[in-house]
Amino acid sequence: MRPRDTMLRLHRFRTEEKRRQVADIEGMINDFMRKYDDLDAAVKFEESRNGVSDPTHFNYSLQAKAARARRDNLMKSIAELKDQLTDARAALDEAEQELRRAELLIEKEGATAVAVAAQVMAAPHHVR
Repeated sequence: MRPRDTMLRLHRFRTEEKRRQVADIEGMINDFMRKYDDLDAAVKFEESRNGVSDPTHFNYSLQAKAARARRDNLMKSIAELKDQLTDARAALDEAEQELRRAELLIEKEGATAVAVAAQVMAAPHHVR
């Protein structure tokens, strides 16, 4: 295998790895959002069942308080994941640009080699 092929394979691998990272983070965000919605529904249900929706009230449900805390922690985690997603997308864009540059370089080198070979074949040969 030529070094250029190895370089191209490496760039493709890095790009695919970045794509997988972006997809993984998006999947985690979606999972966390579903859990957030479930916890939010549980808080609302518990508040309606208990009749107290003010978390500072002395009679506020402990179950609602615990679900609310978990829900709020999930929102913080979602915000952090969104920051990571932004970074991962930027890294993916950069990897895709590097891959395109490597592909163009190899195409140019291939075209140059073909042109040189054509010139050699077209040149008159002098045999002595």
